[in-house]
This record gives sequence, structure tokens and C-alpha cells, in this order.
Amino acid sequence: MEKVLVVDDEPSIVTLLRFNLEKAGYSVITAPDGKAGLKMAMEESPDFIVLDLMLPGMDGMDVCKTLRQEKIKTPILMLTARDDEFDKVLGLELGADDYLTKPFSPREVIARVKAILRRTNMNETPAATEDQVSVIKIGELTIYPDKYEAELSGTKLELTPKEFELLLYLANNQGKVLNRHQLLDAVWNYDFAGDSRIVDVHISHLREKIEEDTKQPLYIKTIRGFGYKLEKP
Repeated sequence: MEKVLVVDDEPSIVTLLRFNLEKAGYSVITAPDGKAGLKMAMEESPDFIVLDLMLPGMDGMDVCKTLRQEKIKTPILMLTARDDEFDKVLGLELGADDYLTKPFSPREVIARVKAILRRTNMNETPAATEDQVSVIKIGELTIYPDKYEAELSGTKLELTPKEFELLLYLANNQGKVLNRHQLLDAVWNYDFAGDSRIVDVHISHLREKIEEDTKQPLYIKTIRGFGYKLEKP
């Protein structure tokens, strides 16, 4: 049974999430503030974290940032009571996998948790031998879909699950121009109601990791007015 950590200081939200997550088949542990949530995230090894942005003592941004600095890659769904684009983008830049604005539907939370865990669990399949692993090579970039890994000039890239999925989708459509809504649908699997900034943030992160000069990218090109494409340098 997969374990979900809920970090929120509102008892009604915690009760609502616990009930619906347990009903969906998850084991649930909870923490009432940021410091307690960080401690449980590091000691209890949850499979997923639902993390409120506004927490007493230590806010959700700092919790997320600290976990990523400690190389803990547990998927994080951030909850925010403020419909502020800056908060959403900053949360994604710090390593959150997704976000929801309060008030939210419990059904939507469950759908997001399932979608993110499904993709993350792909990385937990038994390792294949080298001759069994399919490989995509584009210039000095090598992608191993079965291992959820990528290398640049022989050096392993440290990618989040979302960054890898975005890179893989671009690579599988090498040379094709893909608009933001296509990428949202393919990588995130649901409608972001026009909030395509999440794509731009992840493209920016990928470029920082694979491009020598992010202002003059060789691999991931911006096609103004259309979207992005990945091509061989």
C-alpha cells in the first residue's frame, strides 16, 4: 500500500484528504506544520507528499526546497490558497511536481496523485540489461526510456520525473514543433486551464541541464508563436 504524507495546518483539510485518500486505497500519515512535515518526509519515506504552501514555522516552499536539496525525489503536490502565478511557478522551480489551488475537489486530488505516482513508478521497474534497454540518441544526448535515465556526453543528467518525461516526449517527436497544450496533455495528462507556464518552466530547467548556452540552445528550440521542438545540433 502506497503511503501519502499530508502536511497541512487546517484540520478540516487534513480530515477531508485522509478520508478520500484512504478510500482510494492509500495509507495516510499527517503533519500539522512545516518542520514536522519535513521530519516525517525524511524519516517515514512516504511515496507521495501533499504539501500546503502556507504553514506555520516553516512554509511549504522551504520544505520542498530542503527535500530537493537533500536529493529526496518523493513526488510533491503543493496546495495553495492563493491563486498567484508567482507562487505556482516558484513551487515548480523548487521541485514540486504539481499544484492545486484551494478550494479543490477531493476527486481532483486523487486524480493528480494517481497520475503522478503512475509516472513515477515507471522508474521503479527492475533494471534491464544493457542490450535490453531501448536507446534514443540525438547528438551527444542519450536517453534510456526503460531506465528513466538520460546522459549528455556520457555524463548522467539529474532530471526530475517530469523533466525526463518532457525530454522523452520531445525526443520521440524529434524535429516536430509541439505547442504548449500538446505538451501539457502528453506529459501532465490533464487540462491546466490554459496555464501553460508550467511547460515553459520545465523547458527552462531542461535547457539549464543540457544546453551549453541557454540563450542559444542547440537541442530544444523555441518556435515563436508555435511552441518547442527538439532536434539534433
